[in-house]
Amino acid sequence: DSLLRVCLAQFNARNCKEVKDKYGQTENGLYYLTTATGVVYQTFCDMTTAGGGWTLEVGNWANRKTFGTVEAATDDDFKNPGYYDIEAEDMSVWHVPNNTPVNHWNLAAIMRYHTDRHFLHLYGGNLYQLFHSYPVEYNVGAHLSDNGPSIPIVYDLGDKESTKNVYGPYSGGENEGGFISFRAINHERAATAICSGVKPKGGNVEHYCIGGCGFFPEANPLQCGDFTGFAWNGYGTHVGFSASKQMLESAVLLFYC
Repeated sequence: DSLLRVCLAQFNARNCKEVKDKYGQTENGLYYLTTATGVVYQTFCDMTTAGGGWTLEVGNWANRKTFGTVEAATDDDFKNPGYYDIEAEDMSVWHVPNNTPVNHWNLAAIMRYHTDRHFLHLYGGNLYQLFHSYPVEYNVGAHLSDNGPSIPIVYDLGDKESTKNVYGPYSGGENEGGFISFRAINHERAATAICSGVKPKGGNVEHYCIGGCGFFPEANPLQCGDFTGFAWNGYGTHVGFSASKQMLESAVLLFYC
């Protein structure tokens, strides 16, 4: 398949950018990488977005535990050692419908974007370090004033309006499209990890930000999982604070470059 390269050779590279620059590999697909301590792992490389060299890392936020297989990343949790091993500058995000085969991820995605501000240098070079500076914990601070950074994004699929439209209609009035945001805190002082495609302007972030501290006081236990309050007014109804079914049933894939 021209869209997918399954590479069984192990490269002496810590990230997909090295695979592209050092070994001349230019096709999207599965590659083996090696950490600084010699751990070999398989991951997906996006070799086309903004010059290529993007390494798939994560579906979990803050610790060094790794799990899952890259082929199953759209139907199960996945995180590889590159999450904490790679020193990156930027990141890319794909929202891909659940159970999509790896060779169709790019075409099936409902949203794709990347940063180009080299912002990760300011926060230790990866999300593991960023979330040490901005821990995703209950009662760690107040909404807005203690949120983490919001970084402008470049859209590869979608735009500001289409991004806001996958979240609930009530959410649109308190966020701004065109950003990726980190450690957003809600009115009840519960922290979420990432606001994909938007910057919070209010305190109802549980309805449009993903990942969480594990405890959300409001209407406990209604808010749970990575999509904490996305089904507040019914699952996939796209009314009130409920996100679209398309958003709820997509995996969020995070890449470094």
